[in-house]
Amino acid sequence: MVLVTDATEGASLSGGWTSFLCDNSESEFYEMSATDTFESASAFVERLRSLRQSRRGRKLELRNQLIRRSLSCSEREEVFAKTGGRCHICGGLIEDKWQADHLVSHSLGGPHSVDNYLPAHSSCNGYRFFYEPEEFLWILKLGVWLRTHIETRTTLGRLAATAFWTHECIRKSRRRKHNTEPPTPVC
Repeated sequence: MVLVTDATEGASLSGGWTSFLCDNSESEFYEMSATDTFESASAFVERLRSLRQSRRGRKLELRNQLIRRSLSCSEREEVFAKTGGRCHICGGLIEDKWQADHLVSHSLGGPHSVDNYLPAHSSCNGYRFFYEPEEFLWILKLGVWLRTHIETRTTLGRLAATAFWTHECIRKSRRRKHNTEPPTPVC
C-alpha cells in the first residue's frame, strides 16, 4: 500500500487535507480520516508511519525555503486577544509566558501572518509539535483511549503509566541540564 497526500485547495469535502491509501494490487484509492477504522492493528501502525514519513518529507522539502521572523509586540497583543487570553489548545487561562502557535505549521509551509497564529501555553505548543490535522487527531484519540486504560487500571494502563512516568522523569532531568525552553519575547 502507498500513501498519497493531496494538499490542494478543495481536495476534500471538508476543504482540508485529504489522504488516500492505495492498494497497488487493485489500484483503488480510499480516502482516510481519523474517524476511519482499520482492517488490522498492523494497518493502523502503517498509517501512522506513513503520516509521519509524509510530514517529515514535507518538512525537509521546505527546510531551506522558510524564513522565520518574530512577531512585533502589537502583533503578539493581537494574537493574545483572539482567544481572550486563553490557550487555544487546552483552553486554560494564560497567566505567564506563552507562545504564538502557528495554526498551519511554519515548518510545513504555514504563512507568517497574524491570521495564522493563536496563543498557547509553551507546554501545549510543544506537545502539539508540527503535526498535520489527521495525525494530530489520531494522537488525541490514542491519548484519550490510553487515559481510560490508566484510570481503570487495566494491565495495559498500569504498564503505560509506569512507562510514561519514567519518560517524564528523564525528560525533566534533560530540560534542567540543557534548558531547552525557547525564549519568549516580553512586550
